[in-house]
Amino acid sequence: MRIVSLNLNGIRSAASKGALTWLGHLQADVVCVQELKAQEQDLTDEHFRILHNSQTLQGVFFCAQKKGYSGVGIYSALAPSRILRGIGVQEFDDEGRVLRMDFDQAKTPVSMISVYLPSGSASEERQASKFRFLDAFYPVLESWFKEHQKTGREFLICGDWNIAHQEIDLKNWKGNLKNSGFLPEERAWLTQVFDGLGWVDVFRRLDSRPDQYTWWSQRGQAREKNVGWRIDYQIATPGLANIARSCFIHTADRFSDHAPLVIDYGS
Repeated sequence: MRIVSLNLNGIRSAASKGALTWLGHLQADVVCVQELKAQEQDLTDEHFRILHNSQTLQGVFFCAQKKGYSGVGIYSALAPSRILRGIGVQEFDDEGRVLRMDFDQAKTPVSMISVYLPSGSASEERQASKFRFLDAFYPVLESWFKEHQKTGREFLICGDWNIAHQEIDLKNWKGNLKNSGFLPEERAWLTQVFDGLGWVDVFRRLDSRPDQYTWWSQRGQAREKNVGWRIDYQIATPGLANIARSCFIHTADRFSDHAPLVIDYGS
């Protein structure tokens, strides 16, 4: 099972750069996307499907009410048994931050979730909103993990978390200790998600190398010099994390200011 997460920085822009075509060639089973920057009525048929030889992945989206802003989506080859949009908090549901799709066809049911956490870099107001999101999202993560423990359902949360967890996860960590995305409070929150609740950072379990980033500033030559941040994650319940076999960050093509994170799972 091949799973991809990609912040598109605009689905129409990324599609025009060949992102959906590339994803089709990749032969993924599920693709989670973030930062659609579009409403559904703005999209054409090409945006709702990822095509490759053996199957078609159908897209389901949760768009922000504000035009040209935020939004998440999931493309899947199988039809979901249930679709849940949002976390029940209007401030963030209006921004299209969380989309969950349940798949119950297999022996072990699986839930795929695409998330786009707020960025706090624009202003103190946006950072305050980010902290409110962390406060609201933590009990949701806790409830999902308890659901996993009670029912055996596996969960995989893919997306742009807008937090670099450890020093290894960004190039210039010393210069960003007081900046959004690497604040002590944000990092401690993510540590609690992993060590407190039991969620697993799948990429880091598979790849412990430094200099593995998924986002680069568009200023200067950050991408060319690989001065980046690892802020895109696939975070799973332990059973699913344990069958992760390989991973890579695709940097050869530039569809967005983020790079696709690809992880293969299989027993």
